[in-house]
Amino acid sequence: ATLTDIESRGDAAVRDLNEKFDGSSPTEFRLSESEIDALMNQVSARDMDDIKSAQEQVRKFAEAQRDSMLDIEVEALPGVIPGHRKTPVQSPGRYLSGGKSPVVASAHMSPLTASVAGVPRIVAATTPFKSEPSPAVIAAMEIGGAYQIYVLGGIQAIGAMALGTEMIKPVDMIV
Repeated sequence: ATLTDIESRGDAAVRDLNEKFDGSSPTEFRLSESEIDALMNQVSARDMDDIKSAQEQVRKFAEAQRDSMLDIEVEALPGVIPGHRKTPVQSPGRYLSGGKSPVVASAHMSPLTASVAGVPRIVAATTPFKSEPSPAVIAAMEIGGAYQIYVLGGIQAIGAMALGTEMIKPVDMIV
Protein backbone atom coordinates (compact mmCIF):
# COMPACT_ATOMS: atom_id res chain seq x y z
CA ALA A 1 0.00 0.00 0.00
CA THR A 2 2.83 2.42 0.83
CA LEU A 3 4.68 1.91 -2.44
CA THR A 4 1.41 2.18 -4.36
CA ASP A 5 0.80 5.49 -2.58
CA ILE A 6 4.28 6.76 -3.55
CA GLU A 7 3.72 5.58 -7.11
CA SER A 8 0.37 7.36 -7.42
CA ARG A 9 0.91 10.51 -5.32
CA GLY A 10 4.68 10.94 -5.73
CA ASP A 11 6.21 13.76 -3.70
CA ALA A 12 2.99 14.33 -1.70
CA ALA A 13 3.13 10.74 -0.41
CA VAL A 14 6.86 11.04 0.32
CA ARG A 15 6.24 14.23 2.32
CA ASP A 16 3.40 12.64 4.30
CA LEU A 17 5.52 9.58 5.10
CA ASN A 18 8.50 11.71 6.06
CA GLU A 19 6.32 13.78 8.39
CA LYS A 20 4.90 10.59 9.91
CA PHE A 21 8.20 8.75 10.42
CA ASP A 22 10.85 11.49 10.71
CA GLY A 23 8.78 14.44 11.89
CA SER A 24 9.80 16.76 9.07
CA SER A 25 8.60 17.92 5.69
CA PRO A 26 11.25 20.16 4.14
CA THR A 27 10.64 22.02 0.89
CA GLU A 28 13.49 20.07 -0.72
CA PHE A 29 14.82 16.69 0.30
CA ARG A 30 17.81 16.99 -2.02
CA LEU A 31 20.73 18.86 -0.49
CA SER A 32 22.07 21.78 -2.50
CA GLU A 33 25.80 22.24 -3.02
CA SER A 34 25.79 25.09 -0.49
CA GLU A 35 24.03 22.89 2.10
CA ILE A 36 26.54 20.10 1.47
CA ASP A 37 29.44 22.55 1.84
CA ALA A 38 27.98 23.93 5.08
CA LEU A 39 27.57 20.42 6.50
CA MET A 40 31.09 19.44 5.45
CA ASN A 41 32.43 22.54 7.21
CA GLN A 42 30.95 21.17 10.46
CA VAL A 43 33.14 18.06 10.29
CA SER A 44 36.28 18.35 12.40
CA ALA A 45 39.65 18.24 10.65
CA ARG A 46 40.45 14.93 12.36
CA ASP A 47 37.16 13.35 11.29
CA MET A 48 37.63 14.65 7.74
CA ASP A 49 41.12 13.13 7.67
CA ASP A 50 39.63 9.83 8.86
CA ILE A 51 36.96 9.96 6.14
CA LYS A 52 39.56 10.66 3.45
CA SER A 53 41.86 7.91 4.77
CA ALA A 54 39.03 5.35 4.80
CA GLN A 55 37.98 6.36 1.31
CA GLU A 56 41.54 6.03 0.04
CA GLN A 57 41.56 2.43 1.31
CA VAL A 58 38.14 1.64 -0.18
CA ARG A 59 39.13 3.24 -3.49
CA LYS A 60 42.39 1.28 -3.66
CA PHE A 61 40.55 -2.00 -3.14
CA ALA A 62 37.72 -1.09 -5.55
CA GLU A 63 40.24 -0.19 -8.26
CA ALA A 64 42.13 -3.46 -7.76
CA GLN A 65 38.86 -5.40 -7.78
CA ARG A 66 37.66 -3.65 -10.96
CA ASP A 67 40.99 -4.23 -12.69
CA SER A 68 40.96 -7.95 -11.78
CA MET A 69 37.63 -8.51 -13.55
CA LEU A 70 38.53 -8.90 -17.18
CA ASP A 71 36.07 -8.94 -20.04
CA ILE A 72 36.34 -12.26 -21.87
CA GLU A 73 34.88 -14.02 -24.88
CA VAL A 74 35.73 -17.56 -25.93
CA GLU A 75 34.64 -19.29 -29.13
CA ALA A 76 33.53 -22.56 -27.54
CA LEU A 77 32.25 -23.91 -30.85
CA PRO A 78 32.25 -22.32 -34.28
CA GLY A 79 29.88 -19.34 -33.97
CA VAL A 80 29.16 -19.97 -30.25
CA ILE A 81 30.88 -17.28 -28.22
CA PRO A 82 30.07 -17.18 -24.51
CA GLY A 83 31.65 -14.52 -22.36
CA HIS A 84 31.14 -11.80 -19.83
CA ARG A 85 31.93 -8.14 -19.46
CA LYS A 86 31.71 -5.66 -16.67
CA THR A 87 29.19 -2.94 -17.35
CA PRO A 88 28.27 -0.47 -14.61
CA VAL A 89 24.62 0.28 -14.00
CA GLN A 90 23.71 3.80 -15.01
CA SER A 91 22.16 4.92 -11.73
CA PRO A 92 22.24 3.12 -8.38
CA GLY A 93 20.47 4.45 -5.33
CA ARG A 94 22.25 4.02 -2.00
CA TYR A 95 19.99 4.03 1.05
CA LEU A 96 21.78 4.56 4.34
CA SER A 97 19.71 4.27 7.48
CA GLY A 98 20.94 6.20 10.45
CA GLY A 99 18.03 7.62 12.40
CA LYS A 100 19.29 6.15 15.66
CA SER A 101 23.00 6.43 14.94
CA PRO A 102 24.79 7.72 11.83
CA VAL A 103 27.01 5.05 10.27
CA VAL A 104 29.80 6.85 8.42
CA ALA A 105 31.56 3.63 7.36
CA SER A 106 28.56 2.58 5.25
CA ALA A 107 28.53 5.96 3.54
CA HIS A 108 31.94 5.23 1.99
CA MET A 109 31.18 1.96 0.30
CA SER A 110 28.45 2.33 -2.29
CA PRO A 111 29.07 5.81 -3.67
CA LEU A 112 32.81 5.29 -3.86
CA THR A 113 32.76 1.81 -5.40
CA ALA A 114 30.15 2.97 -7.93
CA SER A 115 32.33 5.97 -8.75
CA VAL A 116 35.35 3.73 -9.34
CA ALA A 117 33.19 1.54 -11.59
CA GLY A 118 32.38 4.56 -13.76
CA VAL A 119 28.72 4.96 -12.84
CA PRO A 120 27.48 8.31 -14.21
CA ARG A 121 24.67 9.05 -11.68
CA ILE A 122 25.01 7.97 -8.05
CA VAL A 123 22.06 8.81 -5.81
CA ALA A 124 22.33 8.60 -2.03
CA ALA A 125 19.66 9.01 0.64
CA THR A 126 20.11 9.01 4.37
CA THR A 127 17.79 9.29 7.31
CA PRO A 128 18.06 12.49 9.33
CA PHE A 129 19.66 12.06 12.75
CA LYS A 130 17.80 14.09 15.38
CA SER A 131 15.98 15.87 12.52
CA GLU A 132 19.23 16.93 10.82
CA PRO A 133 21.56 15.31 8.29
CA SER A 134 24.76 13.89 9.79
CA PRO A 135 27.63 16.12 8.63
CA ALA A 136 30.12 13.23 8.58
CA VAL A 137 27.78 10.95 6.61
CA ILE A 138 27.08 13.70 4.08
CA ALA A 139 30.83 14.41 3.78
CA ALA A 140 31.55 10.72 3.12
CA MET A 141 28.80 10.52 0.50
CA GLU A 142 29.98 13.70 -1.24
CA ILE A 143 33.68 12.81 -1.23
CA GLY A 144 32.76 9.29 -2.35
CA GLY A 145 31.11 10.61 -5.49
CA ALA A 146 27.38 10.80 -4.80
CA TYR A 147 25.80 12.85 -7.58
CA GLN A 148 22.62 13.63 -5.65
CA ILE A 149 22.21 13.46 -1.87
CA TYR A 150 18.78 13.35 -0.26
CA VAL A 151 17.97 13.64 3.44
CA LEU A 152 15.15 11.18 3.36
CA GLY A 153 14.67 7.98 5.29
CA GLY A 154 12.91 4.66 5.33
CA ILE A 155 10.34 3.35 2.91
CA GLN A 156 9.79 6.84 1.53
CA ALA A 157 13.44 7.08 0.41
CA ILE A 158 13.55 3.58 -1.03
CA GLY A 159 10.18 4.00 -2.74
CA ALA A 160 11.06 7.41 -4.19
CA MET A 161 14.38 6.16 -5.57
CA ALA A 162 12.88 2.93 -6.94
CA LEU A 163 9.71 4.37 -8.47
CA GLY A 164 10.66 8.00 -9.03
CA THR A 165 8.65 11.07 -8.08
CA GLU A 166 8.39 14.58 -9.39
CA MET A 167 11.51 15.46 -7.40
CA ILE A 168 13.54 12.24 -7.68
CA LYS A 169 14.30 10.49 -10.96
CA PRO A 170 14.17 6.70 -10.47
CA VAL A 171 17.36 4.67 -10.14
CA ASP A 172 18.23 1.34 -11.74
CA MET A 173 18.94 -0.51 -8.51
CA ILE A 174 18.92 0.08 -4.74
CA VAL A 175 21.76 -0.88 -2.42
